[in-house]
Amino acid sequence: MTDNNNLAAPTPNTADIDRIIAIDDPVIRNLQITQCYHELSITLAEHTGMSANWCTFATWASKQAGQTIRKEDFKRLLDKRLLSPAMTAQAANGFAAAALDAGAGSSSDLQRLALDTQHYTSAIDRASDAVGRGNKKVFEEIGREFARFYSTCLHDDVPDSQNIAHFCDQLHSGDPPDGQRYLIQAFTHYYQSLFTVDTKTRSELILTANIEIGYHEQTRLQPEIAESLDSGLISAMEFMRSLLASIFPLGSRLKLVNLYIRRLLGRPTALDQAIQALLVFTRSLLRQTITEIMMTISLPSGLQLKLGDDLKVGFPPSLEKITQPELIALIEKLDPTPDSVADSGALDWADLPDRLHFIIDLFRCYQENQELHAPPFTQAQVQALKAGRLPTGEL
Repeated sequence: MTDNNNLAAPTPNTADIDRIIAIDDPVIRNLQITQCYHELSITLAEHTGMSANWCTFATWASKQAGQTIRKEDFKRLLDKRLLSPAMTAQAANGFAAAALDAGAGSSSDLQRLALDTQHYTSAIDRASDAVGRGNKKVFEEIGREFARFYSTCLHDDVPDSQNIAHFCDQLHSGDPPDGQRYLIQAFTHYYQSLFTVDTKTRSELILTANIEIGYHEQTRLQPEIAESLDSGLISAMEFMRSLLASIFPLGSRLKLVNLYIRRLLGRPTALDQAIQALLVFTRSLLRQTITEIMMTISLPSGLQLKLGDDLKVGFPPSLEKITQPELIALIEKLDPTPDSVADSGALDWADLPDRLHFIIDLFRCYQENQELHAPPFTQAQVQALKAGRLPTGEL
């Protein structure tokens, strides 16, 4: 999947961040964001003993987001589910029978039309757009602050309280989503880790910073995440119009008006009722599909983490027993099962506390996992995407 280009790229600066943000194509922008996160991650990791920082995890989260932005995994998984007889037969058959009675084409064609993903294009587009905006929103704020932190503070030979204070002064006080208090705390902890010799203390400082940025990020992303998951709530009229245009190409507009009027009068037709039943089914299916896509992260080794499942690995030795008071307080505030991965799986990704519970355990379990530092793309793919081209091969 990748080759070793970890050390090849220079450290991104704020101009690089701004250039990427200005890219209009959401696909190319996402790929460049993912690569930039990797470069930011490696830069800090080289100064902190190769512990995973927030950008390390963001690399793989952004790579997964790219699947949704490009609409690849969505269409593939939705097609698979729509073609599953056990899941779709009743809803599709009911629609086909009602449409046949209304004078439409053959039953087999009608079943196929009922399950055609063209009727769900708007939902796929909305999910892609919401994820793309969230990907850009976080990178524009947090990615830029990492680049600014590196240029301001990373090359200090000794701790300089005035220098880190100057960096933090340009961040806004207050809690998220509007305030950046947790970013101030996080970059202060990253800065302290640069001058900490004790391995365990340094690991705890990095975990503290990772969680603080994660809390800020997830609070800021709440609207886009909720919107992504709700994108499957396709409009009844939109869905009906698409279906009628398929089965009554010449008279769909008249049939739509007739059905709409009858519904207003409290006299829906059998076809109208069948379409409503199909809509209820497909909305549920779309929500399940979107949720599954958003709640999966693929690691460099090919391992797929299902965010709805409890984590299967334990904490690394350096983070098994937490000793720093700030980190203890932070975990107790955000993690309902401190010091355990029990019940770490998120039941509802749109629920912020549920999501944070998983993310905190993910950060802690995988902070010392070296595979996360692998490059997300091959060298040839990096050259293509930095030239503004869509790379070939698996992305």
